[in-house]
Amino acid sequence: MTMSGLHTSKKRLLRNAGVFLSIRDFVKKYQIENFFDIGFGVCHQLVVEKGLALPGKLILGSDSHTCSYGAIGAFSSGIDRTEAASILLTGETWLKVPHSIKITLSGKLKSGVYAKDVVLHIIGDISASGADYCSIEHHGELAQFSVDDRFVIANMGVEMGAKNSVFFVDNITKKYLNSIGVPSSSYEAIYPDENALYIKKLDYDLSKIGPLVACPHTVDNVKPISDVAGLDIQQFLIGSCTNGRFSDLKIAADILKGKKINKNARLLVLPASKDVLEKALKAGIIETLVKAGGTLLPPGCGPCLGAHQGVLAPGERCLSTSNRNFKGRMGCNEAEIYLASPATVAASSLYGKITDPRQEMR
Repeated sequence: MTMSGLHTSKKRLLRNAGVFLSIRDFVKKYQIENFFDIGFGVCHQLVVEKGLALPGKLILGSDSHTCSYGAIGAFSSGIDRTEAASILLTGETWLKVPHSIKITLSGKLKSGVYAKDVVLHIIGDISASGADYCSIEHHGELAQFSVDDRFVIANMGVEMGAKNSVFFVDNITKKYLNSIGVPSSSYEAIYPDENALYIKKLDYDLSKIGPLVACPHTVDNVKPISDVAGLDIQQFLIGSCTNGRFSDLKIAADILKGKKINKNARLLVLPASKDVLEKALKAGIIETLVKAGGTLLPPGCGPCLGAHQGVLAPGERCLSTSNRNFKGRMGCNEAEIYLASPATVAASSLYGKITDPRQEMR
C-alpha cells in the first residue's frame, strides 16, 4: 500500500469512529433498548437469537442478508439505507408483492454434505438472478434441517436474487423459539394457501448432492469439489452470518480435534455472536480450534467484507464459509474467494488445499 493509500485508510477509520460515536449518542438520547455494540456479534444472528424476529412478521433492514429471518417464518428483506431512513421518519414504505417460487427438497443428505452445499447447489442451478424479486418457499423433507441449517439457506436467498426465502413454522421452529424464550402465543405463523400459485416449481433430491465450492468471482460459479480439489489456499475462514453458529464451529472442531492445520495456512475462527462464542468456549470447541492452529477473532463481520483481520494480499486465495465471493469483497480485488461448508473449510485447512471433507470423516 502506498503512503497516500495509508493516509486515505486512516481518514476512513477516523470517519467511521465518528459515525459510531454519533450512533451511541443517538441511542442514549432516545433511550433505544435493543442496541448491541461492539462484541455482541453480527446483526442478523442477533435479531434471531434475541427473539426480535418472529414468524409472520414483516422485517426490513438496510442489509441484503436481512432475508436470513425467513429461517423462522418471517417475511424479511433488505432495503437500501435511504429507504430505511425514510421508514424511521414516516413509518411507511411501499413494496411490490413478489411472485413465489416453490422449492421442494426430498431425500436425505449424505454424510459430509450440509445446508451450505444445498443452497450452493440451488444457486448454481438457477443462477444468481434466477429468483430476482421473488419469494422462495421451502417445502419437502425439512425435519432434517435445524434452524441453524435453515438460517444458512435463507441467508443466501439473496444470492439468487430473492426478495425473501422462507421456511414455514413447524415443530423445529417452535422448539427453537421456545428455547430462546419465545412462546408460540407471541406470534401467528403464516402458511401458503392450498391453491397457491407459483411462478416456478423446483425439485431437488438431497441424496444426489455432494460437497460443493463456489468459485471466483460469482456465487453461482459452483463446482463439485472434485473439480477444484488440490487447489492451494492460503487463508481459511469459518464464521460470518452464514456459518458462524455453534453447530458450524462444532462441525469444524470435530474434524480438527487432535490435528494441526497446514503450516502455511491461516485459519480464522469468527463466531457469529457473543452467545455463540460463550457456548463454544464452554463446550471446549474454541480450545480445539485454537489448538489446531486457528486464530480466534471477535464476534462480528470482520474479514467477510474486508473490514479487518483477514484482508487478503494480491494473489492470495481464501476458502470461506461466508456468503459472497465478489472481486474485492475481502479488501483486495487481486485475490480470490471460494465458498464452501464449514466441514470443507476445516478439512481443507489441514492440507492447505481444497479437500473433500468426507475423507476426514470416514
